[in-house]
Amino acid sequence: MRLGSLQLAHPYCLSPLAGYTNLPFRLVIREIGGVGLCTTDLVNARSLLEGNPKACLLTQTCPADSPLAVQLFGNSPEYMRDAAVLLESQGVASVDVNMGCPVPKVCKTGGGSAMMADAAAAARIVGGMVAAVKIPVTCKMRLGWDDENITAPDLARALADVGAAAIFVHGRTREQGFGGRVNLGGIRAVVEAVPRTPVIGNGDITTPDAAKVMLERTGCAGLGIGRGALYNPWIFRHIAHFLHTGETSPEPSFEERALVMSRHLGLMVDVFGEKSGCCMFRKIGPWYARRLGPSHEFNRRITRLETRAQFDEIIAWYREWRKQFLDERGELQPRFCSPQPVASFLLDQDATADGTRPVPVPKGPVTYW
Repeated sequence: MRLGSLQLAHPYCLSPLAGYTNLPFRLVIREIGGVGLCTTDLVNARSLLEGNPKACLLTQTCPADSPLAVQLFGNSPEYMRDAAVLLESQGVASVDVNMGCPVPKVCKTGGGSAMMADAAAAARIVGGMVAAVKIPVTCKMRLGWDDENITAPDLARALADVGAAAIFVHGRTREQGFGGRVNLGGIRAVVEAVPRTPVIGNGDITTPDAAKVMLERTGCAGLGIGRGALYNPWIFRHIAHFLHTGETSPEPSFEERALVMSRHLGLMVDVFGEKSGCCMFRKIGPWYARRLGPSHEFNRRITRLETRAQFDEIIAWYREWRKQFLDERGELQPRFCSPQPVASFLLDQDATADGTRPVPVPKGPVTYW
């Protein structure tokens, strides 16, 4: 998939998750494979220009973290333009404009989903950024403010007209937040509104089956995955394999998951220091544990994590403790396996998805600005 001058190896992108899609997580996703583009947490354009340490930390990167997009929010054409110029000078591959965040803290400043209410103003901001940089400028939006105000198709046209290289669209409204049903028809309407601009669909892509349906029913050029990657960091590789071969990839073993978890913590320690890295990992470990079987004891211990050595002790203890739930081949007994999440758009309108549950919304929702 091509975003302006940027050619991606895969059309599958890591979407921003405030407080989670930091450098260590992006590196883990890249090392597992299958992802084409990773995007940072949303960053306040003014704070970045002022050198705010928290904003600068959000854009921290390294040569292995490429290609990288930085997602900006703000409602000032000057700040957004100058922040894009700064990021280009730092070697960032793409800049994404957040027009989809539903969090009141962002919307009340005129950023995030509030930008969808004034297409002309949004187009002025994006047009100024496009004129100031050579790297692609993309836009992330929702379908609209609520069901009565579905503005995404018109907004996408306005943004494409001023040179937006791609449109990322979450198939929910701002009013829905992260709940309710993803509207594939709404995403398709955006695709049809900008036939010469790539549209990347987002929302509830938690399995390769969901990815295939999203692509087929919307006609979108690529996929943006957020919570699905936090729940399953292997999802990009699994989707790429499934769409190429039609075959479902085997689930990673316990030892592979433990190895990746250890790698993730190691990167957290390298980037943030042992004390902060371990503290931040307390909210990451339980996400990995969702696929390990009974994990209440693991979670209880991991949420008190203080050192890297302590993590190694927890894993060694958990490896022995979980043996009681394994069969004679050393595999987790089916009755202890967590059911796969089912995308809302794969369910009948009134279905209750017996035995399934959606991927929860990460707590936060915002750690840094």
